[in-house]
Amino acid sequence: MRLLLLACLRAQTGNATTAARIQDHLSAAGHICVLKDAFMYESPTEIANLTSTDKFDAALAIHLYKAGRLLQGSRIPFGIIFGGTDVNEDIKCEEKHRVMGAVLEEARFAVAFTMKMKELAAAEWPDARKKIYVQTQGQDFKNHRSAIQGPIKHVMFLFFFNTGIKTTPSETFDWYRFLQNADIPTDTGSLHMFLLICGLRRVKDPLYLVDVFSDWHRKDPSVHLGIIGPAVDPLFASEIKEKVKRAPGVHLLREMPQDDLHAAMKRCFAVVNSSISEGMSAAILEAMDLDIPVLARNIPGNAAIIKHKETGLLFSDPQEFVVLSKSLMNDPIMEREIVTMAKDYVKNHHSWESERKAYQDLVLRLQ
Repeated sequence: MRLLLLACLRAQTGNATTAARIQDHLSAAGHICVLKDAFMYESPTEIANLTSTDKFDAALAIHLYKAGRLLQGSRIPFGIIFGGTDVNEDIKCEEKHRVMGAVLEEARFAVAFTMKMKELAAAEWPDARKKIYVQTQGQDFKNHRSAIQGPIKHVMFLFFFNTGIKTTPSETFDWYRFLQNADIPTDTGSLHMFLLICGLRRVKDPLYLVDVFSDWHRKDPSVHLGIIGPAVDPLFASEIKEKVKRAPGVHLLREMPQDDLHAAMKRCFAVVNSSISEGMSAAILEAMDLDIPVLARNIPGNAAIIKHKETGLLFSDPQEFVVLSKSLMNDPIMEREIVTMAKDYVKNHHSWESERKAYQDLVLRLQ
């Protein structure tokens, strides 16, 4: 099959990483999967011309608004992968809400990763409730075939995916040079490095912990927080840079290739997530796979993949983050138990191989 995959392709962002992974899954099954940047197109007419001219058999778009709006009025059925901020944040904007509702109304079939995501969408667009299905972990789609309307070869689908994780830490990564470049002391055996990985934009709220962490660092110089990710919002990134300059113990780190980032994660004490909203954080799942404990803000997207004090730690405010971090530092048995259970969770529910098979099986229904 010839498939169009629309996504926002900023380097090193979650949507771009997801798009590349899906493209790889589908190409491995023999399909031609063409990846296009949604930011390069302005109107549904442009995409309609593209699908007609290039004779696409099916298409996918990641993000109900940013990419999905381009499929409005498409001559063929279409599908959307929820991006997270679409259902969590964009629904608060009246115009975006209207557009996303229209996109969802045209969709033939919907699958949500969690019941919470389904309920959020269904509460906003009640008429779509019957077409939104929940893909529980490891579930296939055979029970939902009857919901698909029209010729199978033209059906497209809407689903919120179960992220598959595959970490590839570099064997040549130089941890000490990494610390030196960040002006972090390398001559201490008691270093506790926390790493916050996110695109630098307000919804990720990378400044949420800066003040309290800096205060903690003044009392305990062994703790350091590194913030790393692409400057998705350049103005906000500049604001972060200025704030961090005045925050001892907090460091804004340079971006690095994914295999180096995975190697850096392996050497850190913990990975942190402070987002206001999340669809499903790949960085959290990658940390779990790399045997690194996770401390994450207690929001629905994070709570869906972290069971507090079992597969990670959830905090509701900056002060609780410090309390939980200290407990983790002082209790190696708890740390080991969390890491072990988190690793098992990723292996059982977020394996890269299982995700590949799920996508490949699902696409067969489009023939």
